[in-house]
Amino acid sequence: MSGGGARRLRMRALTVVVVASNALGNAALDWGVKGLPGGIRLAPWALARAVFNPWVGLGIGLLALWMLTRMTLLSWADLSFVLPVTSAGYVATALVGRYVFGERVAGVRWAGTALIAAGVALVSTTRERTGSAVGETD
Repeated sequence: MSGGGARRLRMRALTVVVVASNALGNAALDWGVKGLPGGIRLAPWALARAVFNPWVGLGIGLLALWMLTRMTLLSWADLSFVLPVTSAGYVATALVGRYVFGERVAGVRWAGTALIAAGVALVSTTRERTGSAVGETD
């Protein structure tokens, strides 16, 4: 595999990790906080107690992975490429909400989700880097 092909494969693989960790992290967080008796109040002790819920902890861990992998992806590609492409996580989250949690997703939400998916598809056809990174010399 050529250097460019290997680089594209790494970009795609990391993009999948970013999207999956975002959607699964938010799903675990949702499951965990909704399972807490009485929910969470905006009080330090209540928030600290919630962190020890295994699902909340898993969500926090996955969202930490999301942040670290997203940072890596941002170091490899333009901001104007990374953010639109990784917004596929919002599409995945809508699907998880509907098919895992049984949420009723209104037509207008599906329309918005379809617009995001179309934007992801459109942006993914462009080059991931259009110039030198800040501080990088040619």
